[in-house]
Amino acid sequence: MPTLDTICVQGAYQPKNGEPRVIPIVQSTTYKYDSSVEMGDLFDLKSEGYFYSRLQNPTCDYAAAKITLLEGGVAGMLTGSGQSANFYALFNLAQAGDHIVCSSAIYGGTFNLFNVTMRKLGFDFTFVSPHATEEELRAAVKPNTKAFFGETVSNPSLDIMDISVFAKVAHENGVPLIIDNTFATPINCRPFEFGADIVTHSTTKYMEGHASTIGGCIVDSGNFDWTQNDKFPGLTKPDDSYHGIIYAERGRGAYLLKCVVQLMRDLGSVQAPQNAFLLNVGLETLHLRMARHCENAVAVAKYLQNHPKINWVKCAMLPEDDQYALAQKYMPHGTCGVVSFGVKGGREAATKFMDSLRLAAIVTHVADARTCCLHPASTTHRQLTDEQLVACGVSPDLIRFSCGIESAEDIIADIEQALEQI
Repeated sequence: MPTLDTICVQGAYQPKNGEPRVIPIVQSTTYKYDSSVEMGDLFDLKSEGYFYSRLQNPTCDYAAAKITLLEGGVAGMLTGSGQSANFYALFNLAQAGDHIVCSSAIYGGTFNLFNVTMRKLGFDFTFVSPHATEEELRAAVKPNTKAFFGETVSNPSLDIMDISVFAKVAHENGVPLIIDNTFATPINCRPFEFGADIVTHSTTKYMEGHASTIGGCIVDSGNFDWTQNDKFPGLTKPDDSYHGIIYAERGRGAYLLKCVVQLMRDLGSVQAPQNAFLLNVGLETLHLRMARHCENAVAVAKYLQNHPKINWVKCAMLPEDDQYALAQKYMPHGTCGVVSFGVKGGREAATKFMDSLRLAAIVTHVADARTCCLHPASTTHRQLTDEQLVACGVSPDLIRFSCGIESAEDIIADIEQALEQI
C-alpha cells in the first residue's frame, strides 16, 4: 500500500497508454450507449458505468476515490458542500422519529442544521460533551438512537473528540459512529483506525485548500454490520423506489451505494466536475500543506501564549494545552492550522484587532493556504443563543485564527502590529 503522501499525488487515477496524465474534466450530464439493454443493466446495477451525472461522474469519482484511499475506506462520494455531506450521512440511516447522539462541539452551521432544520423534519438530537465519559454517553442513548456524530477537531472551539470512547458506546448499542474529519484531514487523523464507521468532510477547507470551490465528501469504512439488528430497515429491507434492492446484500459499500442511488438521485446535491478537478489539484499537495499549517499554528500559539493582551490560547499541539495528551493519541503529527484565542477587552477589542490586520483577512472561511480569521460569535455562530455558544465551546471573545502557509515570521509580525492598535 502506498504512503499517504504518494496517494495524495497519484492515488485513484492511473491513466492507460495514451490517456490524459491529469484527471480529465468530464463536463457532461449524460453518457451514450448503443442499446437500451445496456442502459437498463446500469439502472439495475448489473453492470458498472455512467448514465447521468446527478448520480455519478468520472471526474467526481476519481477525487472521491482518492479521498477514500486516504481515509482507508471502501467507497466514497462527493457532495455539493460539507453541509450536504453531513445531512446525507445521517439521513441515509435515519428518518423522522429517530434519534442521534451528537457532540456539542461542532461547527455552528452543522449545529443549526441538526438542532433546527432536521428537528423540523422530525429528527431528535441529544448533544453531549466531546469529552463525555462512557457512562454519560450511555445515558444519552435512547431506544430509537440510530447514530453517534462528532468532529475530530471542532470548528471553531478546537475540542478534540475522544473517538474511541464514542465508538465503543455506539457499537455497544448497535449503531455507527460518524466523524466529520474536516480540520484534521486523513493526513493527521484517520478515524476508521479508532473505530469510526463513516467519515465526512467539507472538502472546501484543507482538502481543496485554496478557497476556490465548495464541496463535501462521505466515506464508508465498510466495517459496520447493518444486519446485526433491526435498526436500519432502509439498508436491510427492499427499497421499493429502486427495484426492491436490499443494499446490505450488496457488500461492504452498501451504505454508500444507498447514499448514491437513493439520496443523490432524489436530492441531487452534486459536486460539479470542475470543482472536483480543482479539489484533486488541492489533494496533490495536502500532505505538504498540512505540515506547514501545523508548523505555523504552533509558532503563532507560542507567540500568543505570553502576550499581555491575550486572555487565553487554545492549540492542542502545545504541551501546556489541556488536550495535548488527547491530541497525541489521535493526531501525534499535528492537529490543524487553526488557533483559537481571546483578546483582552472582549468583543470591542477583538473587533479592533481584526480590523487592524493587514496580511490576515477577515473572511467567512477557514483552513486554506492564506491566513484568515473570524469572530464566530458575531458571524458564523451569530444565530446561536449565549447558552448555545457556551455549549459549543464558543466564548464571546473567541477569535478563530487560521494560519496559512505563508512565512510564520510574517504572520506573527501582522498579529503583533494589530495587537499594538488595541
